[in-house]
Amino acid sequence: MRKFGTRDKFGYLFGDFGNDFFFMLVLAFLMVFYTDVMHLDPAAVGGLFVVARLWDAFADMAWGRFIDTRKTGKNGKFRPWILRMSFPLVITGVLMFVYIPGMSDGFYLAYAYVTYIVWGTLYSTVNIPYGSMASVMTADPVERTALSTWRTVGSQLAGLVINVLGPIILFVDNKAVPSRFFMAALIFGLLAIACYIACYKMTTERIVVDETAKPKPQKGATIKGLVKNKPLIFFLAASLTFMVNLMLIGAVNVYLFKDYFGTATALSIVGLVQSGAAFVMAPFIQKLVKKFGKKELVSVSVLVAGLVYLALYLLPHLNVTQFIVLFAIAMLGMGVFSLVIWAFVSDIIDYHEYLTGLREDGTIYAIYSMARKIGQAVAGGVGAAAIAAVGYNSTLEVQTAETLSGIHMVGTLIPALIFLAVFIIITFLYPLNKKRTDKLAADLAAKRNGDGSAA
Repeated sequence: MRKFGTRDKFGYLFGDFGNDFFFMLVLAFLMVFYTDVMHLDPAAVGGLFVVARLWDAFADMAWGRFIDTRKTGKNGKFRPWILRMSFPLVITGVLMFVYIPGMSDGFYLAYAYVTYIVWGTLYSTVNIPYGSMASVMTADPVERTALSTWRTVGSQLAGLVINVLGPIILFVDNKAVPSRFFMAALIFGLLAIACYIACYKMTTERIVVDETAKPKPQKGATIKGLVKNKPLIFFLAASLTFMVNLMLIGAVNVYLFKDYFGTATALSIVGLVQSGAAFVMAPFIQKLVKKFGKKELVSVSVLVAGLVYLALYLLPHLNVTQFIVLFAIAMLGMGVFSLVIWAFVSDIIDYHEYLTGLREDGTIYAIYSMARKIGQAVAGGVGAAAIAAVGYNSTLEVQTAETLSGIHMVGTLIPALIFLAVFIIITFLYPLNKKRTDKLAADLAAKRNGDGSAA
């Protein structure tokens, strides 16, 4: 079997490159499509986001358990599902951005519910096997950190394309244009398909558990192991909280720059800064993790992001350029978490195997993805509800002063508080520091070889 190398890294990069062509488009612009094109009430959109993401969370769990019951085939256990399900996923994604003029508000809301929920369900069928695959591509903790970094680079490349080109394509004279949303969805959908095919062709699954020797997954043993898995519990709490922030920032930034600063095109610069921060940090992540550890590095990074966002709130009279300069510093901290986050998941999968003797990659990844979806539900609901609460009215050319002040608060103070909450969880509650992570890898290797090494 071919050794792990650059081809696998590029292949894994392409997977999230494809995933995030639509995920980032939805994150950044679906809410404004609903409010400014379909003219749906922001509170109704928030309700849709909550319902859809909660549904997706349980769809993730069901699909993860399903994947774990499948036997490994000649092309692997996870890779074939990425290829099979990518086509219906992309088709549904394009349909989300179809606007039929002259219909009732009830029709638009129903159409939004159906297309968004179906897209989210199909997203699970691709994303769960894709995320689970990292833990069977290599057993080496440093190589897994590399996969996490390359995955995030793929995500940020998609974010760069979406966030930089999106505002230019989607808005004319600071107004959303329906036909341009459909055109963008179609273009990004075709690019996503090409990326999924590249991911399938370039990656290799190397860790294959003997199906006849391994114990069959049992719900009781799985649940018992999950309850005892403290790294999983506290990382889920941190990840859910971080995802709330990521989604909230993405949703509110559109209104912050379009209405508060009066320039939607500045979102292109924001997108460039956000992706650029990850690219700046990516070459150093593997060495930094090797020297300091994942937990230690992430703790410092989210603290920096939180303090910068707090400064942005306390300085409400910054112009758009000054705001973006400080925002860039926060994104450096946020980018570190994004680059390392997937390596945490592989460590947690290993810890579950050590506790239970069960290799349940799909289930553990699905639980993690479920937490992210719940975070998305909370953020989507909170973001839309907050925009509605501050009095946003899509029919007004210029929002009231009170509304603009509220948008600034939602876009700065709330993210600051959430970043600080993530810092507390990772620093004081998550138990796998560098020393314990290295020992886990050695203990698990000994256990697989039958040496019976103690934890």
